[in-house]
Amino acid sequence: MVQVEVILPKMGESVHEAIITKWLKKEGDKVEEEESLVEIATDKVDSEVPSTQAGVLSKILVQEGETAKVGQPIAILAAAGNEQQISDDTSATEISSSSNGSASVREVVPEPAVPVIEHAGTSVGTSEISRISSSGKFYSPLVRSIAKTEGVTFQELEGIQGTGIDGRVTKKDILAYLPNREEASQPRVASTQDTVAQPVTQLQSVLTSGKTEIIEMDRMRKLIADHMVMSKQTSPHVTSFVEADVTNLVMWREKVKKQFEEREGEKITFTPIFVEAVVKALKDFPMVNVSVDGTNIIKKKYINIGVAAALPSGNLIVPVIKNADGYNLIGLAKVVNDLVSRARQNKLQPDEIQDGTFTLTNVGTFGNLAGTPIINQPQVAILATGAIIKKPAVIETPSGDTIGIRHMMFMSLSYDHRVVDGFLGGSYLRKVADYLEQYDMNRSI
Repeated sequence: MVQVEVILPKMGESVHEAIITKWLKKEGDKVEEEESLVEIATDKVDSEVPSTQAGVLSKILVQEGETAKVGQPIAILAAAGNEQQISDDTSATEISSSSNGSASVREVVPEPAVPVIEHAGTSVGTSEISRISSSGKFYSPLVRSIAKTEGVTFQELEGIQGTGIDGRVTKKDILAYLPNREEASQPRVASTQDTVAQPVTQLQSVLTSGKTEIIEMDRMRKLIADHMVMSKQTSPHVTSFVEADVTNLVMWREKVKKQFEEREGEKITFTPIFVEAVVKALKDFPMVNVSVDGTNIIKKKYINIGVAAALPSGNLIVPVIKNADGYNLIGLAKVVNDLVSRARQNKLQPDEIQDGTFTLTNVGTFGNLAGTPIINQPQVAILATGAIIKKPAVIETPSGDTIGIRHMMFMSLSYDHRVVDGFLGGSYLRKVADYLEQYDMNRSI
């Protein structure tokens, strides 16, 4: 068997590391070619790493909860091939990243083992400090080693504010803590203003009664929560509303959807039609397609539309249609269907949820009439489309006004009032509504 190293693949230009969240195989398990080996998570998206060849997973190098750099070996695979075992002085084969996010193979020479050197009179073992604490915090071997060497207790380590991914304590954090350790580790004298004991007692009482359940946020929910709070703190939000008569649009889609699916092999939903109108209006009002950097406004000369998609877990993800103005309606339908489908299967690449310039969310999917969406930073606006409802409406005709049953839809635009004022935001929203209301019933596909 030939020993190969499984390398953490490249996952996008701005992604340099990932957390190993779950090994799908254990040591000694057989692995088929293209079978998923491990689940990983970046600060952008979760994904799986497949194997490029069949073999046996002989050794896991990076454990669950640990972080690996792009290009770093995370496991050893005994692959079918030369039956000669790899010795200390023979070359091995290493799996490196490929453009599709899986792994490829290259030849390497194993490095000689490096002896562990202990300082005289000081143990550098880390057995007393768990790799993952009861609170869910992860401590790397280096951090645990420094803590042991410096005599930092587990309780102290738990109290250090980490700056790594998910609040993780890094080498920099613990080294910065050491000079101030004496002051920080002094016991605090309880005051008459302390209110900790009472809430804890009440919480224990409620838990004992069985009337509540504590559910820890999963990783994606934590990221969403942080992003939403940051957005509200960054941008003064204003939301404008319009009600659009989309009867022509609804009738046109009803007329062509069967033919479209038979010819293109794709369903045509309302989403690509909305995206098309959003793009047209952005061309009319390019100052909505911007971001803010301090006191500078960055005007984007490209249009990347994020489309919010609900996941089976209940979380939300926003895949991005890059250069959306370069697609016709058929192209938009295909790319929307592809991105949403792969989002729900957890198969998006990190680059596919980055660099959006404007976001569309369809709250009508949940039967909601309207919503006040939160801006997806660093963008300055987000459009929400509501449910399409049949209702009586006034119809203006050359011979006078009349009442008819029309398909009506609310749309709302939340925008950053630092750079988008009411005139610009309201005008843009009205323009999107105009494009949808004036939809050509005779449009061909």
